[in-house]
Amino acid sequence: MKRQFSLTVAESKRLIAKGVAALPEVQRAMEERTVVVATGTTNAYVLEELWGKKIDKRAYRSGITTPKLPEKNPEPQAEKIPDKVFIKGEVAEEYDRITIGPHLKKGDVYIKGANVLNYEDYVAGILIGGLDGATIGNTIGHIIGKQVNLVIPIGLEKLTYEDINELHLLASEEDYEGPRMWPIVGTIVTEIEALGLLTGVDAYLYSAGGIAGAEGGVRLLVEGTEEEVKETLELIESIKGEPRYLL
Repeated sequence: MKRQFSLTVAESKRLIAKGVAALPEVQRAMEERTVVVATGTTNAYVLEELWGKKIDKRAYRSGITTPKLPEKNPEPQAEKIPDKVFIKGEVAEEYDRITIGPHLKKGDVYIKGANVLNYEDYVAGILIGGLDGATIGNTIGHIIGKQVNLVIPIGLEKLTYEDINELHLLASEEDYEGPRMWPIVGTIVTEIEALGLLTGVDAYLYSAGGIAGAEGGVRLLVEGTEEEVKETLELIESIKGEPRYLL
């Protein structure tokens, strides 16, 4: 059985967040180990799914890309939410996304969003503004050295056909100005993986784009048993109308 549907960027973020929360390694680490949720727009949704609480997602972001005149939420923004680190399911207020590094252990989970994805190469890239390498630069040694599970939630809107390693090299040249590019690999969770985890369907990027709030959105085609597809459509209906992320 096959069906199709479209998702706005915000709906995709909600779906991806649910997929991240359904990853077996994340569920296991939430019960027995440590889970770090670095700040970011998509990770704000992930935090809500793991914490079971609604937050002002504007208060849990890092670097952002906006138009010259961004649309703004009329509601006042809440105070910045400190990074959340879960140890056996409980928030450990004494740590943040950087200071937890030395305490991470094999089997822990570090959740970090990205800015670009080459799906064919299974490589993501993070834009780096900080001269110290920002979040990933201050934690990647612990993540790799200690065999921590790096989970990368990222929407299909961020696909590129370019070699991300080559983009890194171009942005490293002396005549370049702007944020640098850090290639990373890990467990990538797009809308496709999220649907596979949540309902078992095979999902395909069918088309993309839209207007009037659907800019950057995607249209997915799903294939599965009648029960799987029905469950998928019910899931999609439950996240339809997810509010746009405004400043």
